Amino acid sequence: MRFEFEDQVAVVVGAASGIGMSTAIEFRLAGATVAWLDRSPRVTAIANQHETSRGVKGCSSGLVVDATDDMQLAQAAETLMTTSGRIDHVVVSIGMGSGTFGFPFWNLEPDVWREVLDVNLIAAVRVAHAFVPHMLSNGKGTICFVASVAGQTGSQTDPPYSAAKAGLINFAQCAAKDLAPYNIRVNAVSPGMVKTPLNQQVWRAWRERSPEHTLTYDEWAEAKIKQVSPLGRWQAVEEVAAAILFLASDRAISITGQTINVDGGQVMHA
Repeated sequence: MRFEFEDQVAVVVGAASGIGMSTAIEFRLAGATVAWLDRSPRVTAIANQHETSRGVKGCSSGLVVDATDDMQLAQAAETLMTTSGRIDHVVVSIGMGSGTFGFPFWNLEPDVWREVLDVNLIAAVRVAHAFVPHMLSNGKGTICFVASVAGQTGSQTDPPYSAAKAGLINFAQCAAKDLAPYNIRVNAVSPGMVKTPLNQQVWRAWRERSPEHTLTYDEWAEAKIKQVSPLGRWQAVEEVAAAILFLASDRAISITGQTINVDGGQVMHA
């Protein structure tokens, strides 16, 4: 399935690595102008590298932006409107875990929750506040939040992360209802097991909690994926990006307020 986003502008928050980077690349290949946003200073060089190597129409750029900072987000939105004149799609692909094995939950201090909630949930709300006002007059548009299957299962591994992603899924539904009159569709994508730095952080926390276990990351991960996923294999960042682009495309014109799982069958719904 080929997607066409020529003459459209996509904002990808969290574009310096992982799912965000893959999504930004796929939008570029489909002809969109892309604003690569990330708090990592590397994002500018990454955007420039892909801009010069892809040979597609448009003029994308990287912006160093902390999604927990309202002022930085507002400035990024104004800059993009000045340079591109429109914002058609917004993807929020950011996340962090507590860095602590969370079972049972009372072994975590309540203060551990603050930053996890701020990055995984409140920052996504801040992004929406910054960019949605610039999208309302377009007559159409899309927003996609990268959530997690942990937000649907009550994962004991990291309760703050799990609860934050559950809140993100619910916010996507609220935003979908609010923005439907403006023909702006809002959805979430929930990855399952993807080899990202966040997943390695879970492994490190598990090792620290269970020092008698000597499994390497790859050994632990392979055992876990076979345990939790009917398909028994990892999901790739490109697979998640493909789902995001589908939801942004006109092929998904009647899909809003939904959470699409890209998880190898880990979570199944009737």
